[in-house]
Amino acid sequence: MSGKEENKGPRGLLEPGLYVTATPIGNARDITLRALDVLGKADAVLCEDTRVTGNLMQMHGVKAQLLPYHEHNASEMRPRILARLARGEALALVSDAGMPLISDPGYKLVRDVQEEGLTVTCLPGASSVLAGLVLSGLPTDRFFFAGFLPPKETARQKALEELKAIPASLVFLESPRRLGDALKDMAKVLGAREGAVTRELTKKFEEVRRASLADLAAHYEEAGPPKGEIVLVIGPPAPAEDAGEDLDTLLEKALASLSLKEAVQEVTAITGLPRKQVYRRALEMKGE
Repeated sequence: MSGKEENKGPRGLLEPGLYVTATPIGNARDITLRALDVLGKADAVLCEDTRVTGNLMQMHGVKAQLLPYHEHNASEMRPRILARLARGEALALVSDAGMPLISDPGYKLVRDVQEEGLTVTCLPGASSVLAGLVLSGLPTDRFFFAGFLPPKETARQKALEELKAIPASLVFLESPRRLGDALKDMAKVLGAREGAVTRELTKKFEEVRRASLADLAAHYEEAGPPKGEIVLVIGPPAPAEDAGEDLDTLLEKALASLSLKEAVQEVTAITGLPRKQVYRRALEMKGE
């Protein structure tokens, strides 16, 4: 018997190691054949909620030992998981939906397994972040995933200021009840950019609504919170060199009828440039 065969887990043909496995984000059929194979052969499946994962596996006729692994028990569970992997077991790691580790706990486990010299591999699949980005109709060549914004207005606006100058599309996850407030702050801080609200991805009532941030904010203020999980995509700022060419013209027009503060605020919203840059140039133009 070869060493490779001796390391087979009791459930069959899986090599020992941690299998980070994507699961569907909505439509239960969006799971790969390889994922079903691994989930069925693993010595155990580590999951956020055993009920959620249990339902998915029941739909596909897969049976396995389910072990809870989430942010509340991670420090306690990691040593046990490492011990099982060291004994030659094959363990799968899943989240409730989509790709594990993306806005989910797990990266510390991956790092610890690697530092122990044990095997980690990834079974790619469904991802709400990528699905929302693809369906947004906004630039996809460069994007920055920022997860969930802070729930409080002041902290949320501060976070958006930090993200404002990134020359890429911005991708967020957001709750339906906070969507309207988040869009208002985005319109205020990020200015005249396009956005896309994508929701219920891969499900029957999948929807993409694309408009300016201001128009999106107005829509959800009138319509109220939508249903379902939301991925929010914001288009990139205007290229700095293009915005810079118009900066003096825009400031000149704004300063003719507005106070310095108001002019800076208006031009910052239009160009997407950092406020400090616009303010500094406005002071230079006023000779202050």
